[in-house]
Amino acid sequence: MAAKIITIAQQKGGAGKTTLAAQLGVAFSAAGKQVALVDIDPQGSLSAWHSVRKDTPADTSRPVEMVQVAGYRASNELTRLKRASDIVIIDSPPHAETEAKVAVRAADLVLIPVQPSPMDIWATDATMDLARTSSVPVLLVLNRVPPRGKVIDAMREQLAKNGLPVANSVLGNRVAFVASMLEGQAVVETASRSAAADDIRNLVSEIQSKL
Repeated sequence: MAAKIITIAQQKGGAGKTTLAAQLGVAFSAAGKQVALVDIDPQGSLSAWHSVRKDTPADTSRPVEMVQVAGYRASNELTRLKRASDIVIIDSPPHAETEAKVAVRAADLVLIPVQPSPMDIWATDATMDLARTSSVPVLLVLNRVPPRGKVIDAMREQLAKNGLPVANSVLGNRVAFVASMLEGQAVVETASRSAAADDIRNLVSEIQSKL
């Protein structure tokens, strides 16, 4: 078994990296994949979510392995996980330091969550430069997008002008994401028929086509 590694990276904090990692990990598991999550962010938010998850009844949750490791030790851990998993998802720190560089260089695909704000767009530069230097493909994911307005069109236009690859799938600004994270779960478990779950499943399908 040789896993595909997905690194979620964004220089700007608060872009939704951890939520995206958790939601994708559970959705890939629900699709029949053996999934490992790797938390190299010193803040440890993904590990904290998984700690809550361990108290969830096994018959209502999908199995996902969780590993928390310092970035400089990630290479050895990733070698092990690649042999035992189908998908490895790395939640990286919100800066372009050593830990983020290790995570990006190890990836088969880098996902960059981008909220509808100029600051998020500007913050993609460092991660994009690192991915280009490492010859790793990148996909920007529009995140926390409001249900109405022309924001998404304006963002797509701006990102296209910058030559940035943007996912067709969009994650809406939905309460269901927050509610599921508080329970140590994901929307495909807590609200499987919701628009939020559809958002994640669509993104999983798009990612699989890229991999």
